[in-house]
Amino acid sequence: MINALSATWRRGWLAGLLATTLLSLLATATHAALPTPGAPDLSARSYVLLDYGTEQVIVDRDADRPVPPASITKLMTAYLAFEAIKSGDVAMDDQVTISEKAWRMGGSRMFIEVGKQVSVEELLQGMIVQSGNDAATALAEHIGGNEESFVAQMNSTAERLGMTETHFENPTGWPAEGHLMSARDIATLLSQLIHEYPDLYKVFRQKSYTYNGIKQYNREKLLFRNEWVDGGKTGHTEEAGYCLATSGAREGMRLIAVVLGTDSDEARNNQAEALLNYGFRHFETVDVRSGGETLASPRVYKGETDETPVGLRQDLSVLVPKKQRDELSVSLKLDGELIAPLNEGDAVGSLVVRLGEQSIAERPVVALSDNPEGGLVKQATDSFWLWWDD
Repeated sequence: MINALSATWRRGWLAGLLATTLLSLLATATHAALPTPGAPDLSARSYVLLDYGTEQVIVDRDADRPVPPASITKLMTAYLAFEAIKSGDVAMDDQVTISEKAWRMGGSRMFIEVGKQVSVEELLQGMIVQSGNDAATALAEHIGGNEESFVAQMNSTAERLGMTETHFENPTGWPAEGHLMSARDIATLLSQLIHEYPDLYKVFRQKSYTYNGIKQYNREKLLFRNEWVDGGKTGHTEEAGYCLATSGAREGMRLIAVVLGTDSDEARNNQAEALLNYGFRHFETVDVRSGGETLASPRVYKGETDETPVGLRQDLSVLVPKKQRDELSVSLKLDGELIAPLNEGDAVGSLVVRLGEQSIAERPVVALSDNPEGGLVKQATDSFWLWWDD
């Protein structure tokens, strides 16, 4: 009799849990996924198109191949400058005395003069808008104390951000053996820069800057072609080819495109633009579940209460081809029987999102509240049920 009652109770609980956790995100489709137009045919040596909101890669080629990044390096120099400004270690109105080394830098320049004082704000504009190697070197010396210490910060920050195919030798991107980045790492860096420093990132959309009577225009030409493009960084050396990392936002969706190793300024602009247009035209973001939302309240053994609500720590959205959102389904998988004590935030399983038969996202599911151990009688009773079910 006890066994029959236990089996009936378990079947009822499992049915309720499955009804809650195996719900389709939208109506589960009964037909195959719709075809999606092919990605642009690009000549770049490597490239990646990343959705900023979901961190999903839409399309890529050789995205993990480390190559010379040229002046795209200055994204990291800007990131560390923004970090120092936000922490209060550096101020925009700090006056930087220009060293002879910074003044002598070749390539693209802001045209600062040795011995003169220039503000951090001016140097940032000179580095980002004009791609000044002199400005980047002056900033590195001011923030790091010297260029070598600053480069060490660049490499440790790359490691912290998970940029596994990156190594820096200088703050400018000037050709140097072993100075390498991958397209994926560049996209990661630009994404973090936008996420952590949205106010300071606005300087990247500045179309021109005048210093010392010399007006120079932003080398990021897509700023002048599309109002929805809001900045990035170009790079060019003979070895690196023409490179571009850029970002744009349309209708609540932000994409990041990186193209490396094209054969001309026009090619890098056209190919990055083609990637962005492809992403905006053929993909959309779908909100799956909200952080803190109760996905289920599964049985918890030996606790003060018999159930504990579980859910995601953060909001979850996914990127899908347009007209294929009906192919989405979501399911919750528990790691096993839940046994108290449970603390809020403890991982208990995972939420899996599928597009048709393909898994496109998986996130940890956590307890949304504490459930401490129950009394001795409760623990003894639940120990019996666990033994019986086993």
